[in-house]
Amino acid sequence: MSSRLNLGNKSYNPDVLSCLANLSNDEVFTSPQLANKVLDLLPEEIWTDSSVTFLDPFTKTGVFLREITKRLLIGLEPEFPDLQDRINHILNHQVWGIAITELTALLSRRTLYCSKKANGKYSIDTLFDDPDGHIHYKAIEHWWDGKNCVYCGASKQQYDRSSTLESYTYEFIHTVHPERILKNMQFDVIVGNPPYQLSDGGFGKSAAPIYQKFVEQAEKMNPRYISMIIPSRWFGGGKGLNDFRANMLADKRIRRIVDFENANECFPGVDLAGGVCYFLWDRDNPGQCAVTSVINGEKYRSVRDLDEFSIFVRNSRAVPIIRKVLAKHEPTMNTQVSSRKPFGLATNVRPRQKGDITLYWQNGEGKFPSTEVTNGQEWIKK
Repeated sequence: MSSRLNLGNKSYNPDVLSCLANLSNDEVFTSPQLANKVLDLLPEEIWTDSSVTFLDPFTKTGVFLREITKRLLIGLEPEFPDLQDRINHILNHQVWGIAITELTALLSRRTLYCSKKANGKYSIDTLFDDPDGHIHYKAIEHWWDGKNCVYCGASKQQYDRSSTLESYTYEFIHTVHPERILKNMQFDVIVGNPPYQLSDGGFGKSAAPIYQKFVEQAEKMNPRYISMIIPSRWFGGGKGLNDFRANMLADKRIRRIVDFENANECFPGVDLAGGVCYFLWDRDNPGQCAVTSVINGEKYRSVRDLDEFSIFVRNSRAVPIIRKVLAKHEPTMNTQVSSRKPFGLATNVRPRQKGDITLYWQNGEGKFPSTEVTNGQEWIKK
């Protein structure tokens, strides 16, 4: 999918998927360059294996499926010397997608098959009978339980509306059996860039994260590898993310994380507070995680257990420093300082005319009743 532009004596042939990735849109599209960085996390031998199956369960432009196919076309040439045989094998036996809307289904088919119909006149595949090929899309509805959808948490008040309007009923997360969507197929690799959030009907632009639901559904399908791009907010937990955070940090199958503190370094022009990351989940090879922190174009690396410390240390530069400090086994600050309002008193309290203890404040000292001390009674005599 490209068009040729003549710029003086130079010829420029832009990739339309790169152009789409730079549009301002509710959905965050993935550029071919970024898709390839995510695919680079997978083991190299995968691209020469004609039995490996791939799924993008939330395809938007089809960029992941196209880049996967391009890699397989190179890697499988010794096994399938004839180009058409190679194309037919890859598209019929190795690559699948589940679209998030009818429009993205059409776009993904155009990207992957060079035709809006997989069995069309201009399709690069010569075996498909089904016009959809392996790009699946089915319009479904939310399952309301009171005010919200039981699957994604969408607000009934906001999303129970006309079928002519987008309802954001992503098929992959609106089921307890995601494997049944594609007839119980077993996939080796699940990869992609899921939708990130849904407006929850709160004040202003309040929204609830949903990307974690896509990761959890992918794990249910038990592939060999999962590689996805998601916001980095899960590092610290938050709205609906605490359980997801705990599970991810304890999961030794998370073997690689590439984290961008500034999302613009990953998605130019896209505002994602808290940054963005992509990761590799390796089912059969648990171990420590190689974390790459990207800060102002510089990369800092560490290899560690994600739950090595009581909180997740995001910046890889800080990890060796913390290890050196902890190795000295000295008292830590949390044993030497108290929390806010250690005695349960507001900052505007002042001495009284009468009292059985002394209250010290910025302008002096005075009497104060111990009965008003609601916390830390045991510290008073110390």
